[in-house]
Amino acid sequence: MGTCGVTVSAGNTALPYVGPNASNPIQGMLRINMTELEVFTGTAWQQLSTSYATVSLDQETQDLLLWAKAQRTMAMNRLTLAQNNPALMKALEAIKRAEDNFELLEKFVEYDEPGAGSVLVGYNFNTP
Repeated sequence: MGTCGVTVSAGNTALPYVGPNASNPIQGMLRINMTELEVFTGTAWQQLSTSYATVSLDQETQDLLLWAKAQRTMAMNRLTLAQNNPALMKALEAIKRAEDNFELLEKFVEYDEPGAGSVLVGYNFNTP
């Protein structure tokens, strides 16, 4: 179950979630026995309530994860293409320089007092 990062499944119903040790389980160890969740009390396996909480991500989180996955895929595809094409590699390096410049200048502007005259006057954006 689940397609966006968090997956909850029954797993191997013959094994507990803590290291398999059927002959000597640890108190508090959980297992799924067929379709039932059980906890070891120290002396026996006790079935837990059949009312389980569900685990899910809200839509905004799912959208964010999908966006991040798309960004990662795009970056990996660009790098693969650039590794096989010198012109694309130069373009990718130029994008990186432009992003670095933007982040640097953004810090100046963030702390620039309104009306004080910008510290950016005369900055050469074409410097490699």
